[in-house]
Amino acid sequence: MTATESPPTSQYRPTPAKRVLAFFRNTWRGLTAMRTALILLFLLALAALPGALLPQRALNPPKTDQYIADHGWWGTLLDRLQFFTVYSSVWFSAIYLLLMVSLVGCLLPRSFDYIRSMRAKPVLTPRNLSRMPHFREATTERGADDVLTAARARLRGWRTVERDEGDGVRSLSAERGYLRETGNLVFHFAMLGLIIAFALGKMFTYDGQVIVQATGGQDAVFCNSGIYAYDSFNPGLRVDGTDLEPFCVKINDFTAQYTESGEPTHYSSNIQYQSGADLTSGTWKPYLLEVNAPLRTAGDRVYLLGHGYTPIFTVTYPGGDKRTQATQWRPENQVTYLSDGATKFDPPGVTDAAERRTKQLAITGLFAPTSFLHGGVLTSTAPGLNNPMVAIDVMRGDLGLDSGKGQSIFEIDQSMVDDGRLKRVARQNLEVGQSLTLDDGTKVSFDGVQQWVSLQVSHDPTQGYVLVFAIAMLAGLGASLLVKRRRVWLRVRPADGDGNGTVVQVGGLARTDQAGYGEEFTRIADELLSGGKRK
Repeated sequence: MTATESPPTSQYRPTPAKRVLAFFRNTWRGLTAMRTALILLFLLALAALPGALLPQRALNPPKTDQYIADHGWWGTLLDRLQFFTVYSSVWFSAIYLLLMVSLVGCLLPRSFDYIRSMRAKPVLTPRNLSRMPHFREATTERGADDVLTAARARLRGWRTVERDEGDGVRSLSAERGYLRETGNLVFHFAMLGLIIAFALGKMFTYDGQVIVQATGGQDAVFCNSGIYAYDSFNPGLRVDGTDLEPFCVKINDFTAQYTESGEPTHYSSNIQYQSGADLTSGTWKPYLLEVNAPLRTAGDRVYLLGHGYTPIFTVTYPGGDKRTQATQWRPENQVTYLSDGATKFDPPGVTDAAERRTKQLAITGLFAPTSFLHGGVLTSTAPGLNNPMVAIDVMRGDLGLDSGKGQSIFEIDQSMVDDGRLKRVARQNLEVGQSLTLDDGTKVSFDGVQQWVSLQVSHDPTQGYVLVFAIAMLAGLGASLLVKRRRVWLRVRPADGDGNGTVVQVGGLARTDQAGYGEEFTRIADELLSGGKRK
C-alpha cells in the first residue's frame, strides 16, 4: 500500500434476519399504501366481470355445464381456473382479503394523524403574508381590539387561535374544511365495512328456489321448514339448513299480462302468508306478490321469478282405478311458453316390485298454451292460455324410480329406453277433454291445465348494514369532493408615523384546490378591511 492510498473500508452487509425483516417491512408499507388499495379495488371490479359475463355454477348448473360442453377445451380451461365459481374462487378471495388488509393498514395511521391534527391548534401566521396566494392589506382608524373582535365574529365556525407577536403586533389564525378529511375517512371506513358485510353475508346468507302450484289448494302451500322443501338451495358457509326461520305462503292465483307480440309486461300473484304467531293461530295474511315487490317476512324475502303450466292427466286402468297427476312442465321456449315434461304414474294394486316395474307409465311430450299445428307438428304461437293442447308419448315399463338414483321430474331416464325396459306404446295430440286408449285398455285423458309459479326465498342478515355503509360512502364521498380545506390569517399592527390607526393584513390559502376560494376570501377580506384604506 502506497502512502497516497487509503485503507479499504469494509462494506456493510445486513444479517439474513435483518434482510427478511426489511423485506416484510417494505412489503407491508407497499400493501398499506393508498395507491395499492386503489389498485386492488380496481382488480376486484375486474375480477367480478367473469361472474357477470359467464354462467355461474351456483346459480345455474345446467347452463354452466352446457357452456363448458359447447366450448370444448376453452370451457374446460375456464372451469379449472374457477371462472364458473368466481365469487368463491381462490384468486377472487385473495384479492378480497388483500383489499381488506390494505384498507385497514392505510386507514389506521391516517385516523391517528387526523385525530392529532384535529387536536392541534391552527398553524402560526406566516411572517410574510404578502407571499400567500390571496393577500389584502389596508389601514383602518379602528383599534386592534375592534378589528380582532370583528374578525372573531366573522370567522365564527372556523377553528381560530389568537397570538401576540410582540411590539404591538397581534395575529389571528383560522382554519376550516376539516370535514373534507372526515368525509374521506368516512368513505374509506364505509368501504371497509361494506367489504366485511359482504363477507359475513356469504357466511350467513342463503337462497332457495321452489315451484309451487297456483291453485289455492293444499298443493299451493310452501313452508320454509327445511332445505328438503326447496327444489334447489344455496346455503352460506355457516348455514346447514336446520335452523331456518319458519313461515308459510299459499299461492291462490297467478296473472300475467302480455303485449300483442307476446312480451310479458306484468306478473302478479295473490298470496297468503303466515309467520311468527300466525303459524300457531292459523291466521293467513293477504299479499299481492309482484316481480319488483317481494314479500318480506321472518327476516326473509320471497320473490316472484316466473311461471309455467301444469297439464293435468288422468289414467283410468282396466280395473276401473283412476289416478290423476298434475306435474309441472318446464318452458323450453321463453317467448311462446312451449313446454316439455314428464308426468309419471305407478300402477295401483300391484304389490310385487318386479311386476310394478313393468307397468309404470310416463306421459311425455310437449304442451302448447296457444296451440298451432304445422304439418301435424305441435307448436305454440303465444304464451297466453288461449287454446291449450298436448302432443304426448305414452311410455310403459320401468321408469327407474326404484334404482336409488336421483331423477329429474321433467324427464324420464333415457337409459331405461336404451335398455328396452321402457317402451313407447302410444303417441297422439290431445286437446282438453280428449283421451286415448292403450293396447291393454288403459285410458289416458287430458283434463285441463293449471299454472305454477317459481319463487325464490332469500335471507341476508347483513343487507341493512350494507345499506347503511352504502349511504355512508355516498355521504363521505360528497363531503370529500365538495368541502374545501382553507386557511385565513389576520395580522394587525399599529400604523407608522403618529401611531393613529391600524394596519390590517389578511392572507388566505386553500389546502387543496383553489377553485371557488378566491370569491370567499374576497368577501371575508372586504368585511375585515371595511372602513380602511386598502393597498
